[in-house]
Amino acid sequence: MDTKNFILNIIEKDIIKNNLTKINTRFAPDPNGYLHIGHVKSILINYLIAKKYNGNFNIRIDDTNPINRNDIYINEIINNIKWLGIKYNGIEKYTSNYFNEIFKFAIILIKKKLAYVDELPISIYKKYKGNYNNLGIDSPYRNRSVKENIDYFLKMKNGFYKENHACLRAKINMKSSNIIIRDPILYRIKYKKHFKTKYNWCIYPTYDFSHCICDFLEEITYSLCTLEFQNNKILYNWILDSLDIKNKPKQYEFSRLNIEYLTLSKRKLNILVEKNIVTGWDDPRMPTISGLKNRGYTSKSIIDFCNSLGITKKNSLVKIKNLEFFIKNDLNFKSIRIMSVINPIKLYIINLKKNFFIKTPLNPNNLKNGYKLINFCNELYVEKNDFINKENFNNLIGKIFKLRYSYILKIIDIEIKKDIINKIYCIYYKNTINNLYLKNNKVNKIIHWVSCKYNFISYYIFYDYIFKNINYLKNKNILDYINNNSIIIKKGFTEKSNYIYSKNIYYQFERIGYFNIKNINNNKIIFNNIINF
Repeated sequence: MDTKNFILNIIEKDIIKNNLTKINTRFAPDPNGYLHIGHVKSILINYLIAKKYNGNFNIRIDDTNPINRNDIYINEIINNIKWLGIKYNGIEKYTSNYFNEIFKFAIILIKKKLAYVDELPISIYKKYKGNYNNLGIDSPYRNRSVKENIDYFLKMKNGFYKENHACLRAKINMKSSNIIIRDPILYRIKYKKHFKTKYNWCIYPTYDFSHCICDFLEEITYSLCTLEFQNNKILYNWILDSLDIKNKPKQYEFSRLNIEYLTLSKRKLNILVEKNIVTGWDDPRMPTISGLKNRGYTSKSIIDFCNSLGITKKNSLVKIKNLEFFIKNDLNFKSIRIMSVINPIKLYIINLKKNFFIKTPLNPNNLKNGYKLINFCNELYVEKNDFINKENFNNLIGKIFKLRYSYILKIIDIEIKKDIINKIYCIYYKNTINNLYLKNNKVNKIIHWVSCKYNFISYYIFYDYIFKNINYLKNKNILDYINNNSIIIKKGFTEKSNYIYSKNIYYQFERIGYFNIKNINNNKIIFNNIINF
């Protein structure tokens, strides 16, 4: 995290001015989908600031709406945060833990004539609320007495009303130019089973009403959130001021994360899921934490990326190459080096008469990992793209190149079928296994290979960006920019050695990219592409 940013500057001044001894923060996710990488930025800012000042960082699940609250989402949120290595204060908390206290605060607002029970149907109230061009109109129920409002609010709590037939509103200002404070809803009726409180409640506080109160109850000093909550800050402060809360938490906003080719909107991600454009929230193409994890991204790479971002109030579009840099950088030292050929053609070494093993490092950047032995023979698979010559295939004859970890070869003949190279015939030069020079001429081309006799038949799942447009956010309909070729499956061959493949290991395919194993069965392996070079 940037050690100099506007939020830290504010906190430093508050510490001096108000003699603060402890800084507490929180992250309060809405369990209506999986967390995405944009949430990681918010989590880190809150977590690292609390850590910097030896304070507490809380996780509080916003379960104020019993409709469509899925235990799967909540479990995934908690598991994701733990997988990232984020340590929070105690156990995760829930807004429902404070339902009794929040209800009491609502009664206080009623007694202070700052809240009332409104029985206008929602459709009619929308007309009363007005819009940006027209000021609001007071509800006919706005001036009920305190006793009446308490009685009606208790009736709401005890199930007297049907859903949408009554709600508790803050009494602020229907003539305000700011629509948010035109008597917003504080409580609404929902006859749904809550996953924690069951049927104990049929009225539920709104997020705007509950989260500032929960911040106070948890002794949160700073509510740090993204800019979309900026307009609601006036309501956050109005509620706390109206309740005469001392040492109230302060809300500050920072820019949300936007990345090329990705959407970091849960609403839009849900569209991708519902339209079956992806297989689910954890699809490897999704920018959710679970999706990135399934793709093969490490927690370190995600944390390092988010820590590299500045904390400002200015929205910007981050290059996706910045995100990809951190996973490449992390895997470069963790991955096992493997040779794999995806678009194979056969290469024959006509003067090689016997098979033998070649010793290669598991990771040349970390030789402590050890070595493996690859079987080398006179029939090899090589990449077709290494031998494409658009002018004349015959120009390949006489070309000299080197096999990775092996010998220098010279092409002496090629076989062509239907204008495509089918086979390549070579000779090898002895005593060149560790050389890059042949007769004082440097060999510029080094290619990877796989033995035709000793290999695993492999399938490779390659992922592209879901959206074709670098910044589709400028367009309204995201479905117009879906990349229909965001998954491509190819078949090829992967080296077989004394090394045993495992699902829990990262692999770097020479000159191709980074992969992990999706499935392994007998002599076949399915590899999952994490990122290309």
